[in-house]
Formats: sequence, C-alpha cells, structure tokens
Amino acid sequence: MSLSLQQLSRCTVAFDLGASRTRIYLRDTGLIVDEPSIAAVNTRTGSLIAVGHPAAAMAGRTPAHIRVVRPVSGGTVVDIDMAQRMLRFLISDKIRRAWRRRPLLRAAVCVPHDAEPIAQRASVETLTGLGARRVELVDTLVAAAVGCGLPVEQPEATMIVVCGAASTQVAVLSLGSIVAAEKVQVGGDAVDYAVIQHLRSEHELMLPTQGLYPLHMALRADRSGAGTETEVRGRDIATGLSRTVLVSTAHVRDAIRTPLTAVLDAMGRVLRDCPPDLVADLGVRGVMLAGGSALMPGLDTMIENATGMTVRIADNPEHCSVLGLGAMMEGRVRPLALPTVETG
Repeated sequence: MSLSLQQLSRCTVAFDLGASRTRIYLRDTGLIVDEPSIAAVNTRTGSLIAVGHPAAAMAGRTPAHIRVVRPVSGGTVVDIDMAQRMLRFLISDKIRRAWRRRPLLRAAVCVPHDAEPIAQRASVETLTGLGARRVELVDTLVAAAVGCGLPVEQPEATMIVVCGAASTQVAVLSLGSIVAAEKVQVGGDAVDYAVIQHLRSEHELMLPTQGLYPLHMALRADRSGAGTETEVRGRDIATGLSRTVLVSTAHVRDAIRTPLTAVLDAMGRVLRDCPPDLVADLGVRGVMLAGGSALMPGLDTMIENATGMTVRIADNPEHCSVLGLGAMMEGRVRPLALPTVETG
C-alpha cells in the first residue's frame, strides 16, 4: 500500500532503529538521538543498568550477572520489551522536554526492504508501547535515497546501496518507487568477523571488535591498495598474554573480499531485473553508498572495478535514512508515492 507525503507530514518524530545505532529525529528540531542500539541488564534483578554509549563500553568487560544485549538486528526489532525500555530511557533523557507541547501522536520508522509482516508488527508495537497513536512504516531504501539528496521523483534511474551493520540493501529507484531491490545478510559486522578470523589464523591473535579501529583507519588511508603495515594489539591464542603484531593491510583487504563479493552479486541481480533504459541511466549517474557501514574499506573500489560505474559516498552516510524521514515529515521533498506499508 502506498504511503503519501501528506500522511508523513502528520508525524511528529522519526525513528531509524538500526542493528548498530538508534537515531531519532524530532520534527522542526532535527536529530536529537544518535546512540548505539545496546543495553546492559542486570540478570539478577532485571534492572536496566545502561543504554547507548555507556552500555557499548561495557561489551566484553562485564561480570557474569550483567548481560549486554542488542534488541535490534538488521533493522528489525527482535526483543520488543527491551527495545521499548531502551528507547524509553533515551526519550526520558533527551526528548521529553522537547515534545512536551507537541505530544507523540504519530511516528515514522524505517523498515528494511521486504520486511516480513511479523517484523513490521514488531516495529509498530515497539513504538505504540511508547505512546504513539499511529506508526507509519517507510522503506529504508526510499528514506535513505531522499536523505542522500537523490532525485528519486524523476523518471530516471538512481541506484543506492544502504550498508548496515548486519545487512546491505541495494535498489534502483525511479519516479519515487523501487524498480528492483535486493537484501543480503552481509554488513559491517561480517567484514569485522572476516578480519578477526584472518588475525586468528594468520597471526594466532584474538582481537575484540573494538580493537579493529586502527586497522579500519589504515585501510581507509591505503586507498591505492599498495599495502602498509599497522600495529595491532590483542591476546595470544597459545599463551593468553597480550601481544602486538604488524598486520599488512593488503592481506586484510584480501580477507574481506569474500563478504564484500556478496554485495556485488546483489547489485548484479538488481541490474538484471531493471529495464535497459534505466541501466543506461546508471552508467551516467553512478551508484550512491549510504548507511553506517558505507565506509567499509575497499567497497567503493570493488564496485567501481566490477561495474565500471562511478561510486559516490553520501556526505553523511550514517544519517541518510533518518534525515530522509525528517525531510519527508517537514515537507522538504517534492510529491512522490512511497512504496511502503501503512500500519498502526
């Protein structure tokens, strides 16, 4: 069922519930929450200890009675009760005063492309439990394309790749609608896992996800692919002691090529499903990368080499979806029909 901009214009707040981060946009105010989608719970008492950045800092460092959980996976709420508690904590601290005179009557939320009805219902129940009278569901691909500033309402093809922590979505849009789209369960987390496995097998080093930051920076700096060496500190598998090794970015780039290939395969399937005229448009307009994992090392270069199309990364890739929802709520988008589900 199509959702019009008129319906979205009645919304007060927009949510982008991602596996990695939760972002909230308040009408006429802007982005007011950008926190990790993580909560820390005391399993003995059931009490919520921390949410967002403080909870993320606890990951891998807690005693047995404290559990760090992620209530959202792949843009889908998997634990409604915990998601509501997490959002209620964020709202009580940062939003309550902002909307005291503008009560939360309607909300808009991004949902992954072709999300199952049960996943859509989970998003709706999560927000209605917070007090929303009605919830409008908008396809993440459309919201991200609007947030990137792509002319989705024109009769020309625009291709967007939304890279999340748990999944990547690819779509070609024209006249405000999705012509063809694919979703693959490969994202920033899969790339990090490939790097961790490479360090384990080649250097006998165990490393947490948080310890990959130096490698990420080195890979982004080494855009030529010539290869540099970076110091990485982790735990030796044999002795259990802390150890530092020199890691070649060229070898790491080879290790992450396998998960990134799944994104290229999805793009190929989308292009095969598009009419030839739209594919010809893409040869001129290129591909836009958005999402929190759009800066995955080597992804843009791999796409350019495989497709021959120009690849651009959005100016603010991690916020494209929620900013696109905000633009539609505030009427800053030309009229278009949004291919999404209306529920609430």
